[in-house]
Amino acid sequence: MADLSTTYLGLQLTSPVITGSSGLTDKVEKIIELEKNGAGAVVLKSIFEEEITMEYEQMLREEAPSRYKDDYLDYFDYKIKEVNLNNYLNLIIDAKKKTEIPIIGSINCNSSHEWTFFARKIEEAGADAIELNVFILPSDLTRTADGIEKTFLEIIQNIKNTVNIPIAVKMSYYFSNLAAFLQELSRTQIAGLVLFNRSYSPDIDLDKMEVIGTNVLSTPKELPTSLRWIGIMANRVKCDLAASTGIHDGQAVVKQLLAGANAVQVVSALYEHGVDYLKQMLGDVENWMDEKGYEKIDDFRGMLSQEQFVNPSLYERVQFMKYFSDRDK
Repeated sequence: MADLSTTYLGLQLTSPVITGSSGLTDKVEKIIELEKNGAGAVVLKSIFEEEITMEYEQMLREEAPSRYKDDYLDYFDYKIKEVNLNNYLNLIIDAKKKTEIPIIGSINCNSSHEWTFFARKIEEAGADAIELNVFILPSDLTRTADGIEKTFLEIIQNIKNTVNIPIAVKMSYYFSNLAAFLQELSRTQIAGLVLFNRSYSPDIDLDKMEVIGTNVLSTPKELPTSLRWIGIMANRVKCDLAASTGIHDGQAVVKQLLAGANAVQVVSALYEHGVDYLKQMLGDVENWMDEKGYEKIDDFRGMLSQEQFVNPSLYERVQFMKYFSDRDK
């Protein structure tokens, strides 16, 4: 039988499939079920800087009395952070007691302010690693590309100066020179890069004349974006690579491993099919490995990366050529 064990961020995983940061990982009972069904690790639901800020702003609007207002706000700013953080730390502590798979904390940053404190507390609670879920949409017309990249590097450096556990950075593909920046990030001595996070997608309700959210879950059609960049960057960064978004079955897991991923993150498929779907995904990976004669993942990992593939230009092609010309005949 094929051996699905692997390493990611220097951690030993029983399988390459990690349950990504989501509501699937926000309670110990859920994490226990994920482990039973074969998850190699879990990334806990993120602490969101934005959520903490929103709680504070709501309290500012609704509750803060005018008298002693500054002292009142300082106190509740502290209490809001304390409650959020304590709940998160207790989840880490309980998960480490009741499961054996790696527990990865997650922080959703849009600035570096105060997150070093949270990172240190997450390490002290026993988390095996930290994932920085950093997403900065390049929509601020006053902010330069260099400025956005500098923010990433500042966040990473501040947290690396604070904790000793492995750090992974989950990010988007909104960069003018993505390949070069991924290499630069890897040189900060982070342990891993996760390609890519999903952003909130807006839509418009024509009846209500409102902006609403859409495409909450990924689809298999989104696989090629992360597959392209995993394939391009494999063996070209000084850290591990994890693929995320669009991975909905065992075949997609195999494809990402062939492209060079050390692990994959799955969320949407488990929301759609249930956490026991993990067993089917991993069973499909095992069956494929048995059919091809591979005993372990390292036997084929990266075999079809851009660096190894006989026609590496296919990863960089951006225009349809032969496909449409053939169809026109």
